[in-house]
Amino acid sequence: MEREELVIFDEIEKQAWELLEKSIVYYQGRPIGTIAAGEVSQVALNYDHCFVRDFVSSALLFLIKGRYDIVRNFLEETLKLQPKQNLLNAYTPGRGLIPASFKVVSTNEQEYLEADFGEHAIARVTPVDSCLWWIIILYAYVKATKDIKFALQPEFQQGIMLIMELCLATRFDMYPTLLVPDGACMIQRRLGIYGYPLEIQSLFYTALRAARKLLICAGDEEIVIGIDNRLPLLRDHIRNHYWIDLHRLNVIYRFKGEEYGHTAVNQFNIYADSIAYAKLALWLPKNGGYLAGNVGPSQLDTRFFSLGNLMAILSSLASDRQSQAIMNIIEEQWDDLVAEMPMKICFPAIEKEEYRIFTGCDPKNIPWSYHNGGSWPVLLWLLTAAAQKTGRISIAKRAIEIAQTRLSEDEWPQYYDGTRGLLIGKEARRYQTWTISGFLLAKELMRNPDYLELISFAEFDSSNASQVCDL
Repeated sequence: MEREELVIFDEIEKQAWELLEKSIVYYQGRPIGTIAAGEVSQVALNYDHCFVRDFVSSALLFLIKGRYDIVRNFLEETLKLQPKQNLLNAYTPGRGLIPASFKVVSTNEQEYLEADFGEHAIARVTPVDSCLWWIIILYAYVKATKDIKFALQPEFQQGIMLIMELCLATRFDMYPTLLVPDGACMIQRRLGIYGYPLEIQSLFYTALRAARKLLICAGDEEIVIGIDNRLPLLRDHIRNHYWIDLHRLNVIYRFKGEEYGHTAVNQFNIYADSIAYAKLALWLPKNGGYLAGNVGPSQLDTRFFSLGNLMAILSSLASDRQSQAIMNIIEEQWDDLVAEMPMKICFPAIEKEEYRIFTGCDPKNIPWSYHNGGSWPVLLWLLTAAAQKTGRISIAKRAIEIAQTRLSEDEWPQYYDGTRGLLIGKEARRYQTWTISGFLLAKELMRNPDYLELISFAEFDSSNASQVCDL
């Protein structure tokens, strides 16, 4: 790389750090998070909130830099917002939920935090992923600081337990996965992912791995046994039923419908005609594969969802072989999944009548925009982390080189539109904080792969699971 280019890229990093500093939210004089976007030319809506999912990349970055106070304050304050009682009232957040976001509000010179559990959000969907991300951030904080006493405080142990109760409770379901509505995760609009979307299952598995470590250190055996029972069931379910490669596609192609009983091969009653075999068979490389977007009754969503697949690699929800196959497909189908901006949130986009039915004619989710096939730069850090874990560093280098040539010039947009990500998103906010922190985090992960320990897990062996606190 030429010296002039190095200077330019150093300046881009410097600018990104300055913007991240400006995004920090203060409450009663203490830093507690980052706002979603710093663009001042548009109405704020809820972009002046601190979102739990948005803060993840900033939190990891602050931990890497030793800025522990911001993450500690964030964890403490969001925990205070968690409902501790079941009121059994409609329109009231249930016990254990962590809000999607919060905002600092000042009234009569008194500051307080206003939480949003989805009651103010578009479509009023309660966030499922916030609880899971919160545990993952707590785990990363303990890993970075070695301060296990922080997580052993009674209020934190209760917070973890309440989330586990939500996730592991008796329910109207017999799968090891979590049943959720559309809009309950990063894809927070209707996109046909109701049921058992991969993103939630990957986050669920990661949060279970993190909670298990934190609860073992507290000496809690009962809930750890419950987690140990769920982990292998969830892992095997995802690896077996969600996996798509050419071999699996051939099996599905020959499925028989209407099978009954324990000997059924087509357990979810998937109808072969519901899958576009011709396109999918041509798209799948011989050595590639991925985890499907969703599996449920007569439903196999064959769209590629990036966050779910990348988190599956980091948490070892995907096997080593499957992880390599996922990276193979990203590399071999680069023009579809990465192209001019890392990377597609999902592929392909849904179009025509499917778009009308799945999205309800959502004008923001038109084909190849926003959540419907748009490109989200925040995914750069997850792609980099997955590349580090699988030893595919060249993929991360290539993606970072693309991102850093455009992000600063384009004013750090929220997302990009078009089949190749060439257009700045039609309604994308500029100076989106997780775009900025995601870029910086990717750079830090490239400089020091050891930082991967904050977010990564090795294979879980239920027959030899450690009961020792090793954080």
